[in-house]
Parts: sequence; structure tokens; C-alpha cells
Amino acid sequence: MSHRAACHCGAVTVTVADGVPLAIVNICHCQACQRRTGSPFGSIVWVPDATATVAGTTRSYTRPTDEGRHFTSHFCVTCGSNIAFTAEKNPGFTGIAAGAFADPSLTPPRTSVWEESRHPWVAVPEGAARFPKGRV
Repeated sequence: MSHRAACHCGAVTVTVADGVPLAIVNICHCQACQRRTGSPFGSIVWVPDATATVAGTTRSYTRPTDEGRHFTSHFCVTCGSNIAFTAEKNPGFTGIAAGAFADPSLTPPRTSVWEESRHPWVAVPEGAARFPKGRV
């Protein structure tokens, strides 16, 4: 079964190929992700590039990271939802906004990064690897 993520208005979708598990999920508490999402953290599912198909018109914004790399957000030109991501830190992988799957059975995050910026009331799932700064 394939997995499908969509922006708020449905104009942009990301389809993950049949049989690809949505198992690499992380949450990031850096201030850039807080600003990007309007939430206390961002949550991204990472899949191999060849398994993700983005459909619809997007624009992109590339920013430098605290580690000196680049992170690119791809968002819907109609509703502005962040939907897909690329990061120099994760070559060969496409990131997909976890919430865009709108699936409460999605695998919980395996890693929690930039916890030095984590809001103290945000609970991290038990068993997740935790990093004060970004994971290198």
C-alpha cells in the first residue's frame, strides 16, 4: 500500500511507493522549525528520494542551518503548507511533513533533535534518541 501526504488545500501531494515504511520520523525543536511550522517543533518523515513522488506546484525556500548546511522547504503556492524537504544533512532522502499524512497511526518519532530549544511542556515519545543539538 502506498502512503499519500497532502497540503491543506490538496493541490500538492506526495506519494510514497508501495511497501516503503514510514519509519524514519524525527522531531526538531530548533527555532527555524518552530518558525517554519508555527508550532513548538517540526516533524518530518524521511524516505529515499526514489520512493517519493511530489505532484503539484510548489515553491521553495532554502535556509542555512546552525550546522552550516542547507535545508530546503517546498511549499504549496496556493495554501502555503510546507509539504516536502531536502537537507544536505540527509543526501538521497526526501522529507515529508509528518502531519501531511493526517494519519494517527504514523510511527512515532525515533529521534528528537535540537532539544536545547525544546519547550519544556513538549513530551518526547519514550525510547526516542534525544540530542541537545542537531544530530551529526
